Amino acid sequence: METTIRSYLTSRPSRDLIIAGHQQVTKEWWEKRRGAFEIYISQLVIDEARAGDPDAARERMLIVRDFAMLDITPEVGHLASAILASGILPRKAATDAAHIAIAAVHGVDFLLTWNCVHIANAVIAKAVANICRQYDWESPVICTPEELF
Repeated sequence: METTIRSYLTSRPSRDLIIAGHQQVTKEWWEKRRGAFEIYISQLVIDEARAGDPDAARERMLIVRDFAMLDITPEVGHLASAILASGILPRKAATDAAHIAIAAVHGVDFLLTWNCVHIANAVIAKAVANICRQYDWESPVICTPEELF
């Protein structure tokens, strides 16, 4: 599970209709479908949850506290670097490349996210899958909660 999921679960309802819809879908998925999956996070999710307003950070940490942690191994670093070196993601999206690499290296089936700019993007996902194969890893299916209903 990537950071945007817990963000949508804990943030105030958005006035943006699309984001508000994503928030609602995320909450419904969380209540109705979360139990059908083993959810994993990484230290990156913890670090991002702890950032910002202390009260909001506490609420975000409550969401992620019980999930198993996936290690950020040297293999994760190599794969994330390869994803960035390909140019498919900008350097500023290094954390996004790491989320993908963590899921791939640990054999996670799905990477759940609402980051449709750098992660849940069909063009990027196809290129990432090719890079993962070059390094003998299988890319996770990158999807939104809506796709896992």
